[in-house]
Amino acid sequence: MKHIFSFFNQKGGVGKTTSAINVAAVLAQSGKRVLLIDLDSQGNATSGLGVEKNENELTSYQLLVENVSARECIKKTTLENLSIVPANAHLSGAEMHLISLEKREFILREKLRTITNEFDFVFLDCPPSLGLVSINALTASGYIIIPLQCEYYALEGLGQLLHTYQLVKKKLSIELELGGVILTMADFRTNLTQQVIEEVKNYFKEKVFTTVIPRSVKLSEAPSFGKPAVIYDPHSRGSQAYVALGKEFLERFCGAGTESATEKAAESVAAEVMSSNTNLSGEQVSA
Repeated sequence: MKHIFSFFNQKGGVGKTTSAINVAAVLAQSGKRVLLIDLDSQGNATSGLGVEKNENELTSYQLLVENVSARECIKKTTLENLSIVPANAHLSGAEMHLISLEKREFILREKLRTITNEFDFVFLDCPPSLGLVSINALTASGYIIIPLQCEYYALEGLGQLLHTYQLVKKKLSIELELGGVILTMADFRTNLTQQVIEEVKNYFKEKVFTTVIPRSVKLSEAPSFGKPAVIYDPHSRGSQAYVALGKEFLERFCGAGTESATEKAAESVAAEVMSSNTNLSGEQVSA
């Protein structure tokens, strides 16, 4: 499962879906076979790729809670080499159904085993929460990718996110690794942006991607046209940054992506995760 990546941050509005969509598009344009699985009930990744949310009978909700295969839920997008498992508002009810199922944390991993050899990269666009859907995504993944907004408040809650990652790695999936941190929404005119970038790099070291994504009007506009920004306006600053990030992504994980093209894929921590609050230094903090 080393070529499966969870784009995860429990805070909303940090560029998680934008990053997943645009990196996926860049990889698809490079000839890689990419599957994006929308695991957020808002369905932003779905609409951002021009797929109508309410017209889909088989979505990530059915993938998680019903007896359907992953292959049945996959839809082609207008971009060659890029497919999607869409999501809509029905996914908001998945947590309630999952809670009573046996081996509930491993459902997505088992479903994906049947199709991962058909793709070079599988991206999971996680919901902005620490529930069972996110735990399923992390357990199914080889890597976690953390998009992080270049603002002070974006650092709050990062410790809890890392604690979640460590718990999943320790108790559910020892293979899960921190794949990288994407710095997003950077406003280089402010000292705060530079300070956040410096602090994050000091903490995560080489795990931070070199490319920093700037604030960009085109990045915000593109989803309303149902296109990744790198397709909607490839010449914008934001799009060019994501192209550079996609190339960096390929360089970092090309082994994981190539492997899938040639080889076949062969005690719940939910309560502990939901009740934990830890800052970067490991100290308990108030909510």
